[in-house]
Amino acid sequence: MVETDKSLLDAHAVGDKAAFSELVRRYGDSVLGYLIRMTGNIEQAEDFFQETFKRVHEKGHTFRGEGFKSWLFTIATRVAIDGLRKRKRRPVFSLNQVSGCTNGNCGELGEVAPADCPNPAEAAIDSEQKEQVRQAVEELPPRQRATLVLAYYQQLSYPEVAVVLGCSTGTVKVQMSRALRTLAQRLPDVSGGAQ
Repeated sequence: MVETDKSLLDAHAVGDKAAFSELVRRYGDSVLGYLIRMTGNIEQAEDFFQETFKRVHEKGHTFRGEGFKSWLFTIATRVAIDGLRKRKRRPVFSLNQVSGCTNGNCGELGEVAPADCPNPAEAAIDSEQKEQVRQAVEELPPRQRATLVLAYYQQLSYPEVAVVLGCSTGTVKVQMSRALRTLAQRLPDVSGGAQ
């Protein structure tokens, strides 16, 4: 029988360490991927990941009912926005970090590309376009970035995003519209593709 998120949280509240580990296993990759997209920096995302699950550990007893994923992403969003404000978004890049890294599955420099990789020219264009999109998303105001990442990359519905961000569904739609308009202005050539 699969335990519900609520039952795992309740078990954790009475000292079951395995229950908390199961919650981290269920949602860890998704939360880390979200935080990487929010910050554009793996080390910073890992710090925010730790803080997010620390808060879940400390505040788990306050969770009521359904919507654990929304509650979890609310915490992650607040941690990321607060952290980004404090750190003033000073990007830090490791020489071993691949810029297109997601969900912590990052290759190191010097790794051999798989045999099914496109030709080098196509790969370079694709890589450049992904980097342009990543940078444009990072430059969005934090609320617009959170809205875009939650709705597009984490595939939460607008009502779920509204719960995470603590606003109305209409506000989510406005934030998403503004984010997409800004990206369209900053990225006119990306959608055109290579000739």
